Amino acid sequence: MVTSPAPALDFRTIDLRGGSFSLAELRAIVPRLEADQGSAVEDTVRGIIADVRSGGFAALSLLAEKFDGVVQRHPRVPAPAIADALASLDAGVRTALEESIRRARVFAEAQRPGDVTVRPGDGATVTQRWVPVRRVGLYVPGGLAVYPSSVVMNVVPAQAAGVGSIALASPPQKDNGGLPHPTILAAAALLGIDEVYAIGGAQAVISFAYGIPAREDAMGALPAIEPVDVVTGPGNIFVATAKRLVKGVVGIDAEAGPTEIAILADATARPELVAADLISQAEHDTRAGSVLVTDSPELVEAVREHLAAQVEGTKHRERVLAALSGRQSGAVLVDDVDAGIAVCDAYAAEHLEIMTAAPGAVAARIQNAGAIFVGAYSPVSLGDYSAGSNHVLPTSGTAVFSSGLNVTTFLKAVQVIDYSEGALAEVAGHIRSLADAEDLPAHGDAVDRRFR
Repeated sequence: MVTSPAPALDFRTIDLRGGSFSLAELRAIVPRLEADQGSAVEDTVRGIIADVRSGGFAALSLLAEKFDGVVQRHPRVPAPAIADALASLDAGVRTALEESIRRARVFAEAQRPGDVTVRPGDGATVTQRWVPVRRVGLYVPGGLAVYPSSVVMNVVPAQAAGVGSIALASPPQKDNGGLPHPTILAAAALLGIDEVYAIGGAQAVISFAYGIPAREDAMGALPAIEPVDVVTGPGNIFVATAKRLVKGVVGIDAEAGPTEIAILADATARPELVAADLISQAEHDTRAGSVLVTDSPELVEAVREHLAAQVEGTKHRERVLAALSGRQSGAVLVDDVDAGIAVCDAYAAEHLEIMTAAPGAVAARIQNAGAIFVGAYSPVSLGDYSAGSNHVLPTSGTAVFSSGLNVTTFLKAVQVIDYSEGALAEVAGHIRSLADAEDLPAHGDAVDRRFR
């Protein structure tokens, strides 16, 4: 039998030494996949939206059979199944999840902003009051891997914000009786979440955004899925597209793209650790980005050697090789750490590790990153599971304007204005002047009438 040779590692190098580059040029140069235009995906998702909104539970059943290979009457996971999943959970995994929950809760509860009241004049107060949204829908993917950690990362900040109603969806698993993966269910149980649905992909987002009305079938009542105010959670391109299309109907956290890591390192970095961390991110997806930014050509060569060796021993070798050899991955050679900082700010990585001399000082200069991991003992894997930080982070360069999932994702700021008669009188003339300047005289009239 003739076998094809195993694919070789092709971790490319982009040499920027000796050049001067604008921000726009750096953004064009750094390794990253082209944005997926996704017209076919969008058409598919629009079709799913139409089907789910018109067909309700019948449409969800058809989609579950089509995409997940399961027969489903209603997607709600029975309470005994959630309890059984927790009872059957491996003791070590349970302990690890409980510690992850504890650390995440400590950080999340400290994030909640306080209300603020100011007095711009006598008898006048303006208050900003933080109010949790009524209900949220959290999505946990179930494709190439199982993500109980994503249950923790989505649920804990919503609970810390004070959200009163939390629902969770994850794809049905054919080999688990059409229910989500048991570890997902067990994580939900540890967090006290009992409203869990076996719904995957775009249809989960759509069900949360619009709700599914109650109905009767030959076997009895099918209880409603109530619409939510905010949908969060990572997923594939269909999930991201669905979130984009329902944004405005509900709030969303972000349209997540392929995961990515950048490592800013100098000659002091340990190449075997750099390689291990690049591989750990490439393990997620063939489209994952793994980027090294350094001023040391020797480090690049050493990392490339360690990558070649470590890839051979990793479980998901083919997936990792594809990601590391893709156009979204590679090494970027720069003149010095200052130039490396500029490259990293242009790249705006989801995860940015700093492995340099004085890494804390370098990290303090970074403006654009979803999360920054400082030094050799703060790998991205720590943030994925047990740091206490949140691993739902902005991808595809969106860290230049957006934040990772946090408590404020589930809060809205309500402004409260309370002026006495005297306080309004003090600014009535100003209001009249500005209303006339904007040719909105009725605005001024509404104030003047109070003093006639």
